[in-house]
Amino acid sequence: MGRKQEDDFEARLRQIVDQGADATADEWLRVIENEYGKVPLIFRRMGERPEVLISHLLYKSTVAETSQLDPKYVELISMAVGAALKCPYCTSYHMQAATRMGASREEILEVILLSGMIANSSVLANAYRVVDEKLEKCFPCDVKSVPQKKAAGKKKIGTAHKKK
Repeated sequence: MGRKQEDDFEARLRQIVDQGADATADEWLRVIENEYGKVPLIFRRMGERPEVLISHLLYKSTVAETSQLDPKYVELISMAVGAALKCPYCTSYHMQAATRMGASREEILEVILLSGMIANSSVLANAYRVVDEKLEKCFPCDVKSVPQKKAAGKKKIGTAHKKK
C-alpha cells in the first residue's frame, strides 16, 4: 500500500469515526443506489448492522483500490466468479459495473464462456476424484455391509451383491 493509499484509508477511517456507523452506512448505501440504480439485497441486509456493511465495503474497496489490475478487469473477474458460483445477483451487479467501466458485450460474453468452462472443469475434476477414490469399493456392499467375493485373488467390483 502506497503512502497516498494509506493516507486515504486513514482519512476514510477518521470520517467513519467522526460521522458514526449509522450515518456512514446510510451515506454509502445512497452512493451505491446512485451508481447502480438500486441497492443490492446483500448490502441492504448488511446495512441493518452498519458495522458489517462498513467492514465489508472497506475491505472490498481496499482490495479494488490497491489492485494492480485495471478496474474493468476486476469487475469482469468478479462477474465470472458470480457466474461460476451460480449467483445471478452477483453476475448482474458486476456485469453492470464492468459495463460502466468500459467492458464490451463481446468481453462480457467471453468472460461468461470462460467461467462456464472453468466451472464445468471443476465439476468434472471433483467428481472424477471421488469416483477414483470410491470405485475400488462396491457401493451397495459398503452400504449393506455385505462381504465382497474375490475371484483369482482380485476383487470383483459390484459382484458380491448379485446372484449367479
